[in-house]
Amino acid sequence: MTAYANFPGSRPRRLRTTPTMRRMVAETRLDPANLILPAFVREGIDAPVAISAMPGVHQHTLDTLRKAAVEAVSAGVSGIMLFGVPEDGKKDARGTAGTDPDGILQVALRAVREEVGDELVVMSDLCLDEFTDHGHCGVLDADGRVDNDATLERYAEMAQVQADAGAHVVGPSGMMDGQVGVIRDALDQTGHKDVSILAYTVKYSSAFYGPFREAVGSSLTGDRKTYQQDPANARESLRELALDMAEGADMVMVKPAGPYLDILAKVAESVDVPVAAYQISGEYAMIEAAAEKGWIDRDKAILESLTGIRRAGAQMILTYWATEAAQWLGHGRG
Repeated sequence: MTAYANFPGSRPRRLRTTPTMRRMVAETRLDPANLILPAFVREGIDAPVAISAMPGVHQHTLDTLRKAAVEAVSAGVSGIMLFGVPEDGKKDARGTAGTDPDGILQVALRAVREEVGDELVVMSDLCLDEFTDHGHCGVLDADGRVDNDATLERYAEMAQVQADAGAHVVGPSGMMDGQVGVIRDALDQTGHKDVSILAYTVKYSSAFYGPFREAVGSSLTGDRKTYQQDPANARESLRELALDMAEGADMVMVKPAGPYLDILAKVAESVDVPVAAYQISGEYAMIEAAAEKGWIDRDKAILESLTGIRRAGAQMILTYWATEAAQWLGHGRG
């Protein structure tokens, strides 16, 4: 025993002895300011509609959306990302409700800006999928495929009307080639030079989007594999990143978050602009479902998942738990 008196020479456990010690030496900090709340607003309803696959998440009315925005501000959340859900009868092949100044998303943007002003960074999803009767993110050609360049023209229109409605940030999520550059030009040419672009730089064709389709009332048939990225590819993400940066992206995003933490880390190491990650509907649903079964501790699992995303390099996390988690963090539970 004497020969091993100094063994082990290093004892990392000394820095894990108390909660205060662990907090003091923590390498990753999760703060309410890191969080962004995605929110759905649905046209033609007079009460919130529960989303069955996402317990606790609703399609909002304009009034409840306003309340959700105020709650997010009070909790210290930094931003809100809005998704519009139009009435089915207003969907068409070109997604014209998405560029109607009086369409549900534009009305919601104006309502939230009126309610909270600049206290939240108000973001808008810039994509056609919620507004098309075929559910794809762009305009279809004669063969039923998404026409990249025709879709870019529609995105330019969307950028202008969303900025006119008060968006601080637009988030092009359709994965069309050249979308960031076209949107930047459209914003600059219409007097919106201060509106930022959060580029959905890395967006994989994922099985984890399932609950989101219910949330936005998707009309999709088929899949989006011809424009969203193949989950098998990693280097492709860095190519997309280089293109978005060259086209003028102010911030970049990886989506989904949890299954692609390796990609998130690569992106975060490669750029000097803010990096976001979207903890998507399937990630949310899995934790909620397991917690409902009593298989995991819900609150601890939520914070662990968010900390993992932050540790991988995300400065901003879009999560449906944003307000709830921010309230916990504000009370020292992080």
